[in-house]
Amino acid sequence: MLKVILLRHGQTAYNAADNKYCGRTDVGLTEKGIQQAEAVAKILSNTTIDAVYTSPLQRAKITASIISENKNIITDERLIEADWGLWEGKTKADFNKENPMLWTHWISNPEVYRAGGTGETGSDIVKRANAFYDEILDRHNGQLVLVVAHNGINRLFLASKLGMPLSHYRRFDLENSAITYFELDSENIITLRKLNTLSL
Repeated sequence: MLKVILLRHGQTAYNAADNKYCGRTDVGLTEKGIQQAEAVAKILSNTTIDAVYTSPLQRAKITASIISENKNIITDERLIEADWGLWEGKTKADFNKENPMLWTHWISNPEVYRAGGTGETGSDIVKRANAFYDEILDRHNGQLVLVVAHNGINRLFLASKLGMPLSHYRRFDLENSAITYFELDSENIITLRKLNTLSL
């Protein structure tokens, strides 16, 4: 069995600015984001974590570094945030003024429609997330790992693993640096123990 502490990175300027879609834009943390990561570090200070994995984007890497005190961090490209296409750097209100049908298509069937018209499909995102978790399930059987990634990929992965339509992924609320804890058994079946909390 693999035990996973899953985090969304700490707050960025894009999160603070009416929640602009950050996607692949490589922004760092705000002061609040740093404080959020430090708070999680205290929560996990007495927890033995066997490995730390992070998205290559600096907002995730900084969060992981603060929590793990820069020890044994492994960057994995498969944990990068969704490619939001034409929505990148815009709020939902802004991009819906430009082309509301893109959002209508995406939210109704993200399995096949591309985010922002030119980005990834939900199936693309889930495929690379599953490949990552399949690999670490084998590598870290019986261990506890910390994974620091992003709101889009985390929610789409969880929806898929729990057997939900990907169109329901926004029914999860994952706040910056909040803890989600789950286990994957030998048959790759998930048990969600905690969701969007500040405890373990």
